Amino acid sequence: MADRMMASVELGGTKCVCLLGRGPDEIAEQRRIPTEAPERTLAAIEAVLDRWREAEDGFSALGIASFGPIDIDRSSPGWGRMKATTKPGWQGADIAGRLERRYAVPTAFDTDVNGAALAEGLWGAARGLDSFAYVTVGTGVGVGIVCGGRPIGGFSHPEAGHVRVARAPGDDWPGFCSFHGGCVEGLASGPAIEARLGHPAAEAPADHPVWRLVAHTLAQLCHGLALVAAPRRILLGGGVMEAQPHLFPRIREALAASLADYFPLPPGDYVVAPGLGGLAGPCGGIALAQGVLSGGKGNMGHDG
Repeated sequence: MADRMMASVELGGTKCVCLLGRGPDEIAEQRRIPTEAPERTLAAIEAVLDRWREAEDGFSALGIASFGPIDIDRSSPGWGRMKATTKPGWQGADIAGRLERRYAVPTAFDTDVNGAALAEGLWGAARGLDSFAYVTVGTGVGVGIVCGGRPIGGFSHPEAGHVRVARAPGDDWPGFCSFHGGCVEGLASGPAIEARLGHPAAEAPADHPVWRLVAHTLAQLCHGLALVAAPRRILLGGGVMEAQPHLFPRIREALAASLADYFPLPPGDYVVAPGLGGLAGPCGGIALAQGVLSGGKGNMGHDG
């Protein structure tokens, strides 16, 4: 059974990627679906998975890596559902329960960043590391923290993209997050950058002052992660980082200045791009499915 294909659903705020395979080097098929209203989106996902299930080999497990916040506690009556979210219409949507009932295969459900982090640990830039953090900067800002090969969590999964950080001197823009205003997501996500600029972020050249503010915010997030979780490496992915690679040296410089030689970081580049690039997210569901097949709890058994 473990040699059969696994199905992955990466449910993002703007798009959903369905993947059939065993890992980044064994992808049988990949499909992209726009994230619209829950019923329309889930029905489109089911149309893809139905076809894969009816194929000769089908799939042995399903991993769902979703934007959040989501309920990942298997003992909770709300397991598999979306919690409070800025995505209109999605609060309370039954995601994992619906798909698990339909396909009756071992099903894992976790955040998109935790899935991507696990994929990077298996096949990417965190391979061989026992602790690391994966940050995605795109429609939102999400953070997955892996320790001992497992994502950490307690009553819920971390939502470090919503922490409030020290603002750049003179920056009094209120922020874009509807919950927290100037949290990391409210200052550095794609929609936040566009709201601040008044036009698409892609139109801002690399020397535009907005990127200094974005780099400062993300460096502050990395500062907090380094001090709280001490990951051996921080991976920064997502659409904003992919489109603006000039942010990496700015973030490294701002992080070093912020830490002020308080303690030495591991040698080499501490803040790096994901090794899997755009495949980190889609392969996250495969990593989750592998975990549940090997005896996980369906949410990778978070450490509390």
